[in-house]
Amino acid sequence: MLELIKNGVFLYDGTTIVEDENLSYEELNNKIKSTGKEPVEKELLDKNNAKKGTIAYHILNKHNASGNDTDLAIKFDALASHDITYVGIVQTAIASGLTAFPVPYVLTNCHNSLCSVGGTINEDDHVFGLSAAKKFGGIFVPPHVAVIHQYMREMHAACGSMILGSDSHTRYGALGTMAIGEGGPEIVKQLLSNTYDVKYPEVVLVYLEGTPRSGIGPQDVALAIVGAVFKDGFAKNKVLEFVGPAISSLSVDFRNGIDVMTTETSCLTSIWSTDEKVEQYLEIHGRKQDYKKLDPAKIAYYDSAIKIDLSKVECMIALPFHPSNVYSIKELSNNALDIFNIIREDGKKQFNNSKIDINLSNKIIDGKHIQIDQGIVAGCSGGTFENIYEMSMMLENKNLGSDYFSLSVYPASQPVNIELTKSGAIQKLMEAGAIVKTAFCGPCFGAGDVPANNALSIRHTTRNFPNREGSKPNEGQISYVALMDTRSIAATALNGGILTPATEIEIPKYTYDYAFNGEIYNRRVHFGHKKANDTLDLKFGPNIAEWPKMYPLNENVLLSLASVIHDEVTTTDELIPSGETSSFRSNPLRLAQFTLSRKDPEYVGRTTKIHEIETNRLAGEKNNDIISILSKVSSEDASELLNKTSIGSAIFARKPGDGSAREQAASCQKVLGGYANIAYEYATKRYRSNLINWGILPFTFDTAQNFDYENGDYIFVPNIKNAVENGIEEIPAKIITKDAVKDITLYLKGLNETEKEILLQGSLINYYASKK
Repeated sequence: MLELIKNGVFLYDGTTIVEDENLSYEELNNKIKSTGKEPVEKELLDKNNAKKGTIAYHILNKHNASGNDTDLAIKFDALASHDITYVGIVQTAIASGLTAFPVPYVLTNCHNSLCSVGGTINEDDHVFGLSAAKKFGGIFVPPHVAVIHQYMREMHAACGSMILGSDSHTRYGALGTMAIGEGGPEIVKQLLSNTYDVKYPEVVLVYLEGTPRSGIGPQDVALAIVGAVFKDGFAKNKVLEFVGPAISSLSVDFRNGIDVMTTETSCLTSIWSTDEKVEQYLEIHGRKQDYKKLDPAKIAYYDSAIKIDLSKVECMIALPFHPSNVYSIKELSNNALDIFNIIREDGKKQFNNSKIDINLSNKIIDGKHIQIDQGIVAGCSGGTFENIYEMSMMLENKNLGSDYFSLSVYPASQPVNIELTKSGAIQKLMEAGAIVKTAFCGPCFGAGDVPANNALSIRHTTRNFPNREGSKPNEGQISYVALMDTRSIAATALNGGILTPATEIEIPKYTYDYAFNGEIYNRRVHFGHKKANDTLDLKFGPNIAEWPKMYPLNENVLLSLASVIHDEVTTTDELIPSGETSSFRSNPLRLAQFTLSRKDPEYVGRTTKIHEIETNRLAGEKNNDIISILSKVSSEDASELLNKTSIGSAIFARKPGDGSAREQAASCQKVLGGYANIAYEYATKRYRSNLINWGILPFTFDTAQNFDYENGDYIFVPNIKNAVENGIEEIPAKIITKDAVKDITLYLKGLNETEKEILLQGSLINYYASKK
């Protein structure tokens, strides 16, 4: 089904893969000739030249303002944010000198549209968003009109373009757009006409062949990829380039459904070859001029490759608590008890919570069937026209029954919804017993359709991290989400909630000519690009608060360990929970009270105490306990040393930052006095970038050593300001435990000049303020 090639490969004519294996020119040509191809001149088989034959290279090169191919400085064609992120982004940009949005900036309202926590605060943010779009020349998509990525597909993705979004699932590669999801500060840089700085990424060939069987959908293919590559970092921070003969057999909705899930591989971005189906898609959406044929050159070189035979893909399921925890449904059904016991043991390590019992074995009926409690199809991955239409065909004239199993469906945009209505699909779903709702991302991050305690939900959405669905382990709650394709969710619904792969169900054949109704947007969306009006005022609700003052990096830093996490991976959802807590996103201090609340409830109390000590230090107070600690690590007078030593908290996690692009995972630490993260590695570039942009030092620690230190231990990092200024990557430090003072080494690798300056200034906000 799927083969990983770790060596570099040459792709010849888009159809023939030749592994590099450090062969000579003559050996490579012999391999090429053995496939029936004509020999290739030496210049084309030069790796450096052939790397320029990828689709990715041409798009990146077009958008690169740095003048060299190694250190990229990207300027994007359009930007996108939703209502968890845009308030903070706009406020940060204003504080940094914003006068008008320089490129199309889309503000959607699809994440907190239904969450009622906090009274008026959600709608207050929406009002702020519209006022910002009017003042600075933005595009405002009101609540329930479209989820962020469906709107960008329909209205902005164009072949050969690049889009930056403050949501991790910003992926429009199937439409020929290289799209990247990053934290809000990277959007701020673009709003101020600065660049997105990144080393030229490795490019992975994803070669598709074969045709999917009936019942196989895009989520099945996507989960097969995620399951194969995530755990060993095969695609981490790389570009996935999709090529191959199978692409022409896939609809654009099918391609989009695979593409949006590439985020879960931890890749940087994705791009696909394009064809007449993409041209037709853009024409239907009134943008035929945005089509361009994209293909690799005759010879293109890739750093590694993934080969997928779509005809062999099975119906897949990603079990709790990660999209990479993938099995075939058949394998799960045949080994349910063993696999659920694995989930239980892994969950015990992850939750470490005596209030909850992680136990899915009670979902097994008669030793072979698995009972499901809830089905959801929603958002940018599940809520497409084709997914929902095919589900309606499967459920036509069927009865979902009145037992515990329930099914909810969220079309991804009003244009999709109205076409489903015209086609009769909505009526078929409703008559079968499904509940049809509006365009909303809530089920994807715990702000809608939270399952009952101990319930198992199957969802065609993007993620199933611990408690992301909305349960609260500190209150003794636990529920479970497994990711599946819409077709298998429909098959399960037909089977009374018994887990069923769609390949076991006869699926009606159909053709349907989709029509896009753009009047829905024309009559409701505020199109303000190039129409900024600086005479207008922003509209602030009482919950919208400014960022607290942040200070430049001091000569030294004393860090108190406020949370030590030894899980293999720590998600951004664990660092700052999503769901209802996100309603407070426009009030930095209030939102920060939820930091690590589900993972380490004592963290906020620990870091707050340290922050109070630093606040008092800045006011001239000398803390005797801190002076005592400093006297253990330096021969310098401790009182004098205190004047040039900032005191803050730090988090250790083995591999933090998987998942969401939300910068709050870093900013919440900062406003509570966080000065550093220490990790063996960072799960994503975007999380590391978020740390830097909020002035948090992204230290790494040697994986050959165990970080066996505890909450309350201190780490003294002398001369850190000098180290950052001069790019010193190996940094001696001292750790002060209850029993001893030990020498350790921290690393601060790969900082570019702008990142150094941001850390020295203490945050991106301070960095821009210093430029005024």
